[in-house]
Order: sequence, then structure tokens, then C-alpha cells
Amino acid sequence: MGSVAYVFPGQGSQYVGMAKDLYDGDERARTMIDRADAILGVSLGDICFTGPEETLKQTKNTQPAIFLHSVVAYSLLPDPRPDMVAGHSLGEYSAIVAAGALAWEDALKIVRLRGELMQQAGEQHHGTMAAVVGLSPQAVEDLCREASATGVVQPANFNSPGQIVISGSVTGVHKGMELAKARGAKMVRELVVSGAFHSPLMESAREGLMRALQTTPIKDARIPVYANVTAEPVTSADEIRDLLVRQLTSPVCWEQSVRNMVRDGARAMVEVGPGKVLQGLAKRTEAALSTSGIDTKTDIQQHHRSHDN
Repeated sequence: MGSVAYVFPGQGSQYVGMAKDLYDGDERARTMIDRADAILGVSLGDICFTGPEETLKQTKNTQPAIFLHSVVAYSLLPDPRPDMVAGHSLGEYSAIVAAGALAWEDALKIVRLRGELMQQAGEQHHGTMAAVVGLSPQAVEDLCREASATGVVQPANFNSPGQIVISGSVTGVHKGMELAKARGAKMVRELVVSGAFHSPLMESAREGLMRALQTTPIKDARIPVYANVTAEPVTSADEIRDLLVRQLTSPVCWEQSVRNMVRDGARAMVEVGPGKVLQGLAKRTEAALSTSGIDTKTDIQQHHRSHDN
């Protein structure tokens, strides 16, 4: 029997009403969400449950909201736990909690700070991001190199075969989009984001994040965490800390992370948290992977039943 990988979503998977049924239906979920509100001094639960969407979409709220939904859903799952974990960008924090390297309360504070710092960096250095579909990683790297004569631009997410996001200054990304179209990309679309995530324009957020991570207790992980920056498994606390800082300005190597988890024995992938984005990416990357998701109370009940059989 192959190994099971749990993966955790990042920004963009949020929706108004998320985690409401978990809160209403489970004492543990209620305790965790109320505790999160107390820790942050904001009603994150209300923002998740009732929005409005504009408030939920602010990076400083989106990131802790998705993180909280993911760790609450994870805490309600039966053992056995996964053999390996990974998370997409922000989701890496949920993965590290699941791997036992970081207490969820500590991670929540860091994630809130990360969201605030990234929002500030986006306001200071106005940038944008664009999805490019149908070109190889090499072709996208080449066109970013060429476009960077116009402004900062680099690949930000290698999501699945032929689906890559570029990020940087408005002029750099627009030039990259132009070049991608000229080189035969099937689709090029600018994304609605509050900053140029995973690009050098996030540099101003690094310092604050690094300071916070240095004073946060991180232990060695009990199971391998496949890091966004390297796509390779990591368990050492020092490495985890270093990679979380580097992740802010580095591309997310998601396609390669999925491939490497399969290389290392993963046969099933369970997405824990809001939405289904990572299940779609996994299917496009490794068609043989069996995928499922844990988002709602119903999903958790089904998961329990399948474990009891």
C-alpha cells in the first residue's frame, strides 16, 4: 500500500461561509476558532462565516482564515495521520503544524503577521501577477529574463504542467504577458492580487518575518514536509525556519513537490482546508494519484467512515 500525502491550500481558496459547519457541529472546532479570535484580537470566525468578501479578501485576513480552517479540519480527522505533507505558499504553515513542528497558536500569529507584512509590501511596491498557461517552465523563465529589462518579473508558482504564474512590477509582468502571448501561450491572464507575491518586491516583508520566526519555537518535524522553495522533504527545525523566510521571495515549486511526493511513495493525496485547487493541480501533474478533499463537516464524516471500514 502506498503512502498518503496531506496537502494544504494557499491564498485564493477562501470563500465566505468557510468553516461555519465545523464550528457549529464540533466542540473542538468551536474551541479552536474562539481561541484564534482571542489570540488575534479580531473576530476571524465572523470574517470566515459571514464575510463580507471584501474583508475576507484582504491578505491580512485571508491568510489566517485559510490557515485556521485547514488546521481545524486537520484536528478533526482520525488517525492514522499522513506519511508526508506539503502546503501551497501560505499552506506550508498548515503543513508544518500537521507535521508537529509548530504549535498552531504560534503559527496563527506568524501567519497573521505574514499577511500584514505582505499586504504592506504590496502597498509600498505596487506589483501584480499573471497566469501563463501552455508554456514550459524553461520558456517562462526565458521570457521573464527578457522582460526583466523592463521591470522586475520572475516565475512565482510552478503549479502544474503548463500552468505557471509570474510575478513582479506592473511593467515587468505586462511585458512578460506580451512575450508569453507572442510565444504561443494558450492563455495569459492578469490576476487580482494585492501584491507581487513570491517575487523580489516582497523583500521588505522578509525582515519582519525572519525576526518573528527566530523567536518562535519550531521543533524537528515528525514527518517530512516538502518545501515550496526546494520541492524536497525537510524535517530539521533550522531548515524549516530558513525555508519559510526564503519562500516569501522565491517561486513555489508545487508541480515538482507533487512529483517528488509520488517519487517517494505517495499514492493518495488529501487536500485539507477550503476549496479543491490542489486536487486539480495534483490530477494534472500525476494522473495516477487518488485525490480527495477535507473541507466541510460532511467530508470529515466520510473520511471517518472510510477509516472505520
